[in-house]
Amino acid sequence: MPENHNRLGRIDEEYRKELSQIIGYELKNPNVTGLVSVTKVKVTNDLKYAKVYVSILNSKNIKDTLAALKKSSGFIRSELARRVNLRNTPEIIFELDDSLEYGAKIDTILKEIMPKKEKEK
Repeated sequence: MPENHNRLGRIDEEYRKELSQIIGYELKNPNVTGLVSVTKVKVTNDLKYAKVYVSILNSKNIKDTLAALKKSSGFIRSELARRVNLRNTPEIIFELDDSLEYGAKIDTILKEIMPKKEKEK
């Protein structure tokens, strides 16, 4: 079982790299705006589905960008099949990963708090 786990980890990482390239350079959908980063890919054990976590920064509309990615999943999947030589290419499910956004929000809050602390000393 651990060997299979390692293999899935390698597949996840390979897909993450390739999907980043495809979304960053190949995808020509005008509704995908802003900086789209593939933060993580989780492939199911049977390799039928891949959950792709994306972080979207500086987008005109995050919901529209996510919808456009979902609409383009056929193209993205066929590109992935061309680049990664596996028997089946999983169906892609996009999920929004807002951890980067969450981290930026916390940073902002900390910056607001810190100067107040400095003045109190």
